Amino acid sequence: MEHIRVNHKIRLELINLSMADIVFQTIDHDREFLKKWLPFVNYTSKVADTKAFIESITRKDDKSDLVYTIWYNEEFAGLIGFKDTDWVNRKTELGYWLAEKMQGKGIVTACVEKLIRFAFQKQKMNRVQIKVAEKNLQSEKIPMKLGFVYEGTERQGEHHSKGYVNLRIYSKLKHETSE
Repeated sequence: MEHIRVNHKIRLELINLSMADIVFQTIDHDREFLKKWLPFVNYTSKVADTKAFIESITRKDDKSDLVYTIWYNEEFAGLIGFKDTDWVNRKTELGYWLAEKMQGKGIVTACVEKLIRFAFQKQKMNRVQIKVAEKNLQSEKIPMKLGFVYEGTERQGEHHSKGYVNLRIYSKLKHETSE
């Protein structure tokens, strides 16, 4: 699905190469804020890096992971998308990041809620998971608020600038939703 209306203020648009500049500019502007929890920021030093990322995820393949730009009041706010989707076992992971000035508005929570429904209803997934770096309390509030179940910790699951960090794993199963 190319566009998803989350609510009257938020819409999602499938990422494409024409968006590389705005995505990179946001990463570059918020570099110090974002790099605390997002390892890719250290490897994103020019627009070409963002273009390469977009090209890698926009293959013309029905089974490629969908990544969306988030627009809040028609202003670019961040990215959200599926990653490491396992179509045989019908499970996927949601990842997201938001520009610093867009924090605290409920944007990611609303987007995650919408994409959970999309994953279960349209993609016929059985499981959606979210991994959150330990101590990233703001991000961890999202799966907790949306009724995800904490499953455990993936020890040293992600390499950050100051070394490896543990990832807290949350999941929601299709039968645990009200729809």
